[in-house]
Amino acid sequence: MFNKILIANRGEIACRVIRTARNLGYRTVAVYSDADRDAPHVALADEAVHIGASPAAESYLRVDAILDACRKTGADALHPGYGFLSENAAFAQACVDAGVVFIGPPASAITAMGDKALAKKRMLEAKVPCAPGYLGADQSDAALLAEAEKLGFPLLVKAVAGGGGRGMRLVRHFSELQQGIDGARREATSAFGDGTLMLERLIDNGRHIEIQVFADAHGNAVYLGERDCTAQRRRQKVIEEAPSPVVTPAMREAMGKDAVAAALAVGYRGAGTVEFIVDDKLNHYFLEMNTRLQVEHPVTEMITGYDLVEWQLRVAAGDALPVQQADITLTGHAIEARLYVEDPYTGFTPQTGTVLWWQPQRALHPAVAAPGVGHGVQNGGAYAYGVRVDDGIRQGAVVSPFYDPMVAKIIVHGRDRDDAIRRLRAALANTPLLGLKNNGRFLSDLVDHPAFRKAEMTTTLIDQWLEQGEPLLIAPAATDTVWRVAAMALAMQNGSSWRADSVAAFDVQLKSGDTVRSLRVRPDRQGGVAITLDGTTVQAQVLALQDGVLRYALEGVTRSAIVVRAGAQLHLAMDGHTHVVTEVSPFPDADALKDASKARSPVAGKVTQILVAPGAQVEVGQQLVCVEAMKMEMWLCAEAAGTVKAVHTQVGQQVASAAVLVELELQT
Repeated sequence: MFNKILIANRGEIACRVIRTARNLGYRTVAVYSDADRDAPHVALADEAVHIGASPAAESYLRVDAILDACRKTGADALHPGYGFLSENAAFAQACVDAGVVFIGPPASAITAMGDKALAKKRMLEAKVPCAPGYLGADQSDAALLAEAEKLGFPLLVKAVAGGGGRGMRLVRHFSELQQGIDGARREATSAFGDGTLMLERLIDNGRHIEIQVFADAHGNAVYLGERDCTAQRRRQKVIEEAPSPVVTPAMREAMGKDAVAAALAVGYRGAGTVEFIVDDKLNHYFLEMNTRLQVEHPVTEMITGYDLVEWQLRVAAGDALPVQQADITLTGHAIEARLYVEDPYTGFTPQTGTVLWWQPQRALHPAVAAPGVGHGVQNGGAYAYGVRVDDGIRQGAVVSPFYDPMVAKIIVHGRDRDDAIRRLRAALANTPLLGLKNNGRFLSDLVDHPAFRKAEMTTTLIDQWLEQGEPLLIAPAATDTVWRVAAMALAMQNGSSWRADSVAAFDVQLKSGDTVRSLRVRPDRQGGVAITLDGTTVQAQVLALQDGVLRYALEGVTRSAIVVRAGAQLHLAMDGHTHVVTEVSPFPDADALKDASKARSPVAGKVTQILVAPGAQVEVGQQLVCVEAMKMEMWLCAEAAGTVKAVHTQVGQQVASAAVLVELELQT
């Protein structure tokens, strides 16, 4: 038995675990780094302990600091969340050795499934279908290159200790293989301390489907249906749903039995996920087992009505599973959208900065709020379909470059798939994130895309869209209504009154993205305004502006928008879309004065590679420096040909966004 639980994680998963733990009567302890000192999970817990500097290696990956936090607070159990140390067998054993209950599988099970090569060998012995691959001990480049040629392309280069898409590279041609090996090995060594690789033949145009399993210490094990995680970009999941739109009852049973057999074979206990790749003939092949709770577990909770974190705590306390396999039924359809602070219209580059607006409570269905599991899960009884938001950010907080760019999850539960899609699009419209570019609009467009609607997504389709210029990945232009509302908002002084309380008109130039529009605004004494755009004049009126919500009437129709002023920028959210509008200054635009001789970091992050030195000749587009931020490597490339004059950074250095890393002497 245990009474106080330390959550060795951060963000939305820490908040998620704390809610259920407190609902069950446990006291909770949060840990935090320098960057997370004011994070929501710190305030939500009963106690909190500082464990180090902002980089994960100096805080959330420090076993000594985390166990010391258990000692200081008297925490007698530890929940690892997901990511960080959640699948580290040595950490699980260290908890046990310190007398702390590890809320997860035994270290032996983590070891058995944590090495992807050994796990795959076990599955082959158990006659679970696996994709062809190379699992050998010879890790030399020569051996990997030779084995890859035997397997053929496309294939995946995968870190055996990897997870969450880290340490994985998709290689379609032999010419890309060496770069893929180097990148996967480097990333795996940095993230997991183990650069061992395996090769796996890619099931092209496949679907990624996983089975949620649960086992207790009494020999019981069940599966709770499947989750379809096919919508991915760069091997990172974007949308998850349950049940899968392509899985039949017979297929679900076959995959479920394989997953349970895999768990029992390694003496598993607690929550785990067995991942499969499914080809176009609906044959399934074992990929790996994640020995932890998954990011996407809420969709399983939605369709089963069970709180999986509650199950984790009860199983860790020695209880038997509350149900048998025959008791588990699936009701309705659930979809989860991962909200990332990244720009889908510039290759999904991660973003950092201040959260200007974030009020997810606006999206919640009041009939389904359940404090134990965030928002929306029904623990038995009649179902009430609705919306749940799991987040770990707050309005006014700063998103740093040190951690994953996923900041929230919007989960919906509907009567069927079409109902769930409609609910999700509405929920995304009601949970705008302002201040940082994010993928909210992309998520809404994605679930409405014919490929998603018809269940024709594959794990590589979004990446193909990136290469092909799919309209879904082209930034949508602001509508005329957006320009007019922006003009109204910017024409207000101190957020409450018109710039000119007279009938005199004035002209304003506004810019959104690369587009500049000219408008004429003519206020009147009754609080109304006439706005002329491209020769067309419409009547408008500001009805109210309170806490960032602008209530207005445009041509007799009343609507609302969220508007937040930040310096020269006006951030708007309206009709499910977000925009940033600025008033054009008469002074030169700093962006127009970009100096190609100064190569600046694309993001705040850590320098992982430098490919040039002073005196080197470079061509346009040549890679100069690699910066890693939020699980992504981004290359700084030369914008003009010339000679390297100076390099102002070194490998391992943390750099700010727009910092000058390389100076060039341009060719004349």
